[in-house]
Amino acid sequence: MKKIIILFAALMFIMAGLPVFSQEYKTVADTAALNREYAKVSSDIAELTTKLNTAQNDLSHYTKRADEATSDAQSTAMATTDKASHATNGSVKDARKAKREARRSVKDAKDSRKANNNLDNQNKKISNLSSDLEKKQNRLKELDAMRASINNAQQ
Repeated sequence: MKKIIILFAALMFIMAGLPVFSQEYKTVADTAALNREYAKVSSDIAELTTKLNTAQNDLSHYTKRADEATSDAQSTAMATTDKASHATNGSVKDARKAKREARRSVKDAKDSRKANNNLDNQNKKISNLSSDLEKKQNRLKELDAMRASINNAQQ
């Protein structure tokens, strides 16, 4: 029981001191390295913001394409159904037309699936860029806090 209490006390002591030791840049001598990382993180944020804006602007294009492909696939499937019903009581020529229409319907269905996959990929890309941007912004806030603590230590 005493070992558990001692272990718990040691763990609490380590946890209490962790924020103090986790700061990378502590002295005025570290200011140059802090400024370099600050500039790099700032440029990364600008780059990620540009990429995110581009991806969000392209999203409407992907959405429009997926909607058009889905409607094309549905209309082709309906036409295929009509041709097939005519071919059952019709001639060989009607059967060939139905077969061609069925092939077109399969092609349109594949195009629709591809367009929807592209839309899903674009949404994942936007999600990843957003999370990366949030991480970089949090890092920039940490660097600001480190800069402020260094400035406070100088005064």
